[in-house]
Amino acid sequence: MSESEAATLIRANLDGVLTRISQAAQACGRDPSAIRLLAVSKTQPVAAIRAALASGQRHFGENYLQEALNKISALADADPVWHYIGAIQSNKTRPLAEHFAWVETLASAKHAQRLHDQRPVHLPPLNVCVQVNISAEPQKAGISLSELPDLLALVSRLPRLRLRGLMAIPAPADTPAAQRVPLRALAAAYQALQAQGYALDTLSMGMSDDLEAAVAEGSTQLRIGTAIFGQRQYPT
Repeated sequence: MSESEAATLIRANLDGVLTRISQAAQACGRDPSAIRLLAVSKTQPVAAIRAALASGQRHFGENYLQEALNKISALADADPVWHYIGAIQSNKTRPLAEHFAWVETLASAKHAQRLHDQRPVHLPPLNVCVQVNISAEPQKAGISLSELPDLLALVSRLPRLRLRGLMAIPAPADTPAAQRVPLRALAAAYQALQAQGYALDTLSMGMSDDLEAAVAEGSTQLRIGTAIFGQRQYPT
């Protein structure tokens, strides 16, 4: 496939995803404009991201730090909004603090303090979401719901971080009803924290396979990769 053909496909895919979001929102009485689309661009080439940018997409999520830093440099002229959605390593927090607008996988007080201390003072506060292991999977990152209050209290006291919300990657489920169970639990925690006075505005949940379930349960940000860019091409 040529680069122009790939760009045309990405534009069509983006239109299709936005239609799905709109239909899902309308089905549950929500405003589609209240739901942000985060294009997950890990392993995708710079040309694919440029095609998405040309179609109006602004927010991009990356999982692998060095790959992301290369893209941030290559696309500095286009000024996309970069979200880090990969695992955080203590010895690599500085580039996260220096080069990203968002970090969505915060799950420890140590990392919160490091990101705060390493955020350049000339930049606005780093937007952060706390990752919740909502399905209690031992192999998956994130904290439990019971651990949320202590970490949120700490983050809210760090002026160079801006606490935006919660993020989770639930365990896969076979039916829409089953998909909605963990999503509903995360949404309930989010709403309870808002009621306690936390100024949260981001509930980051839902991917290509459970987009509709996530919208129905109140997601304000969907992390979509495959449905936009196609299957990922991992280096061998």
